[in-house]
Amino acid sequence: MDVLIYNFGLYLACFAGALLLSLALTPALRALAVRFGHLDAPTTHVKTHKVATPLLGGVAVAAAFAASLIAIRFLTDFPTGTLRDLRVLLTGGAVMLLLGLIDDLRKPHGLGVKTKFAVQFAVAGFTVFYGIKIDFLQPSYLAAALSVLWIVGVSNAFNIIDIMDGLSASQAALAAAGFLLIALPSESIYVNFASAALCGAALGFLPYNFSRRLKIFMGDSGSLFCGYILAVIAMGTSYTTLNPLGVYAPLFILALPIYDTIFVSVMRLRRGHSPFIGSKDHYALRLEALGFSRRRVVSISALTAAGLAVAAFLVTQVPMEWGALIYFVVGGEFILVSLAIAKIKV
Repeated sequence: MDVLIYNFGLYLACFAGALLLSLALTPALRALAVRFGHLDAPTTHVKTHKVATPLLGGVAVAAAFAASLIAIRFLTDFPTGTLRDLRVLLTGGAVMLLLGLIDDLRKPHGLGVKTKFAVQFAVAGFTVFYGIKIDFLQPSYLAAALSVLWIVGVSNAFNIIDIMDGLSASQAALAAAGFLLIALPSESIYVNFASAALCGAALGFLPYNFSRRLKIFMGDSGSLFCGYILAVIAMGTSYTTLNPLGVYAPLFILALPIYDTIFVSVMRLRRGHSPFIGSKDHYALRLEALGFSRRRVVSISALTAAGLAVAAFLVTQVPMEWGALIYFVVGGEFILVSLAIAKIKV
């Protein structure tokens, strides 16, 4: 019990450090973006903001995340495997951040889809090669392939959902908190520290993302970074020994970004468009068209994500029959909501 309390204090310190660093770094990087003209201008029809807005918020989130983890390294003795996993996490995250940053700098057109996917698959392959992968599937090559697809898919899901102030960052913070909630009893060290750090870093960015006077975006750099970190975190703990269905709990924790990715892809394909071409089919924009303010849409999404995180935790704690019922009920709700949202004109 004393060890658990001590570790919890370290997790809290990691969270607080990332939060404070993010709060301090975000306005500094905003000023840097303004100085060098690194702005996201609403030059295409899919942009939903009205004026050119500084980017580099993602760099602040990533820097706060990395700095808090590196600092906490000197306050505790990480097992060898944990140090390796954190190095892989930071290396892969840095490449994803750089990829998004280059894409942001080349706006409005950005990098090509093939180039971005090539780098993302390479990063995912690197991550899996060093042992961070889905471990409940056989044969091993199938687990490795699905792990690569999972990393690329979740990374892009957070990029796709980043279409409204506070939406992607709040989902990242809540997802990180959800993984911490589930992993904490098992003492999955790297998962706990990375979750605490990302939660704090994302929360520290949010006040500026919502601000009118000091507004800043994460950009593709931030959304890809957050998505990658969460995809890797999701594969870092066993979730439960009570219920074999508990291994699918990450689908609940990351449900909204994954759902939006699938939803917009289906809607685009139904119109005969490529799923890789931007459009305003997102569920969040459809709720806005229904009359909800953007703050209300983000709040509804945050409450939904929090509820899904609780559902994910419950799935890991109950017998298989109850776990299956939870999946069935939640899955049914998503289908019904999708049918209703699809009818909203945007």
